[in-house]
Amino acid sequence: MNTKQYTAGNMGKKIRSDCLVTYTPTTKEGIKISLQSKVQTMYGRQIKALCLDILNFFEIKNCRLDIQDAGANDFTISARVEAVLKKAHQLDKEYLLEHIPENQTSSQKEQFRFSRLYLPGNNPKIMLNAGIHKANGIILDLEDSVAHDKKHEARFLVRNALRSVNFYQSERMVRINQLPQGLDDLKYIVPHGVNLILIPKCEHASQIQEVQTKIEELQKEHKLEKPIFYMPIIESALGVENAFQIAMAHKNVVAMAIGLEDYTADIGVQRTAEATESLYARMRIVNACKAAKIQAIDSVFSDVADEEGLRNNVLTSKALGFEGMGCIHPRQIAVIKQAFAPTPQEIKKALKINQAFNEAKEKGLGVIALGSKMIDPPVVKRALKIVKLAKELSLLPNDDTISENKTS
Repeated sequence: MNTKQYTAGNMGKKIRSDCLVTYTPTTKEGIKISLQSKVQTMYGRQIKALCLDILNFFEIKNCRLDIQDAGANDFTISARVEAVLKKAHQLDKEYLLEHIPENQTSSQKEQFRFSRLYLPGNNPKIMLNAGIHKANGIILDLEDSVAHDKKHEARFLVRNALRSVNFYQSERMVRINQLPQGLDDLKYIVPHGVNLILIPKCEHASQIQEVQTKIEELQKEHKLEKPIFYMPIIESALGVENAFQIAMAHKNVVAMAIGLEDYTADIGVQRTAEATESLYARMRIVNACKAAKIQAIDSVFSDVADEEGLRNNVLTSKALGFEGMGCIHPRQIAVIKQAFAPTPQEIKKALKINQAFNEAKEKGLGVIALGSKMIDPPVVKRALKIVKLAKELSLLPNDDTISENKTS
C-alpha cells in the first residue's frame, strides 16, 4: 500500500494568505478531505468544494487530503492542491481558474519601465495587493527568491496569479530560472497573460533565441498572438562583453538590466555604495541599450531603510543614462518614480523645444531653432519624450496642443 505523502505550500505563525496541503494516495475508501482553517466557519464548505472539484477534475478516486489554511484565496489553494497531485502522478491537464479581463491586456514596447517590483513567486500574501503600489511592472519571481525545493509549486502559484490577481495595470512580468531550467517555466506563464519575461544570468544572444523558439511553440499550440517582450539580465563579465549582441538578439527585447550582486561576485570584488567597481559594466550596458534602441535598467538598491541613499542612487543612475531600476520593497517605488521623473527645469526646456518644433512644422521649415540656436533632431526627440513622461506623471496639464509626434 502506498502511504507516501506529498506536500505543497507554507504554514507557520507568521504565514498569512497561504496553506499547507498534504496529499496521501490510497487504494480504497474514496476521498477524505480534512480541513483546519481560521475561516472554517465562513468558508470551510467552499474550500472543501474547491478541493473536491480539483480532485474530480484530475480523476482522483481515492486519497486523503489534509489542508492547514491560513486564509488562502482560491488561486492559492488550487495551486497548492494541483502541485501536490502533480508531484504524485503524471497528469497532463491543468486546472485553470477564470482569467480575469484585467490580466488579458497587452503591454507596449516603448512604455515606461522606471519602477518594477520583485515579488517572490512562492509567497501569495504579497501578491494580493501588490498592484495598489502602482509600480510600472510587477515581477513574479521564479528564480533567486524561491528555494530549490519550492520551485515546482511556485510555478502553479505564479500561473494562477497571472490569471486571477488584479495588478491594476502594472506590466505583468515573470523572472524565469536560469537556462536551461527556465525553458520549462515558460509553459506555466506564456499561455496565461504574461507581458514580459526577465531572462537571468544572460551571457549569449543564443539564450534569447532559445527562449523565443520555445515561446513560438507555445504560442502556436495555444493560438496566441499577443507579443511577449524580453528583458535579459546581465550578471557576469561575459554578459557585459556580449551586451550589444544580446540586446539585438530579437525584436522583442525591449529592455536590458544589470544585476550588480552577481556581477561584482563574478569579477571578485565587493559591491560598494559608490559603485565605482561597476561603472564600466553599467556604462557598457547603457551604451549597448542606446545603440540597440531599447531601455537600460539599473540594478536594485538593497538597503530598504536608506531612502536618501536610494534617491541619490537613482539620480546617479539617471545621469548615467538608465531609464529604470528594480524595487525589492513597495516603499522604494515612489522614491524611484520621483527621482526618474523630469525636473521642472527639464520640463520647461522641453516645452520650449516642443513649441519650436510645432512652429517649424507649421511653417514647413526643415530647421528647428530656439532663439539663436539650431536644435538637432535627437534633441527634439528627447524633448518630446520628456514632455510625454511629464504628462504621464501628471507634472503638467493635459494639453492637446502638446505634440508627441516622432521626429525622423
